Amino acid sequence: MSGGADPLAALRPLHPPAPVDWWPPAPGWWALTVLLLGLLGLAWWQYRRTALRRVALAELHRLERSAPDDSRLSAGVNQLLRRVALACFSRRQVAGLSGEAWLQFLDAQARVKGFHSGPGRVLATGPFAPACALDRGALLELARQWILAACRRRP
Repeated sequence: MSGGADPLAALRPLHPPAPVDWWPPAPGWWALTVLLLGLLGLAWWQYRRTALRRVALAELHRLERSAPDDSRLSAGVNQLLRRVALACFSRRQVAGLSGEAWLQFLDAQARVKGFHSGPGRVLATGPFAPACALDRGALLELARQWILAACRRRP
């Protein structure tokens, strides 16, 4: 390298690459989009699947606070459990049940015992009696457990 000539002067100027387009996205962005849409769909499905349980438990809580006497509480709990049963099971199974058959159904379907022989026994006669004595806390807890168990079995 002698002389005064600069060898780099003979090179052509650099050409920058073309800018990267934003569309179509790289495969990783497609995978992330599919994953996020799947997670959103799963969250929506879970929300819809548990809607009945949430509404029933909120109604039970409202009954707990607003029922002025034991007779109205037992009638409200009985009505709520019947509505939940109609939503979770076939109408043919539930609609004609009353008295002992209703209590046996409640015990059998959700595997929560205490309706036929326990605090839930009042549901057979309490809603129709002018005055009934019951253990409010035990009845409400039994109903809460039944709602959770029955709604879990829902298809």
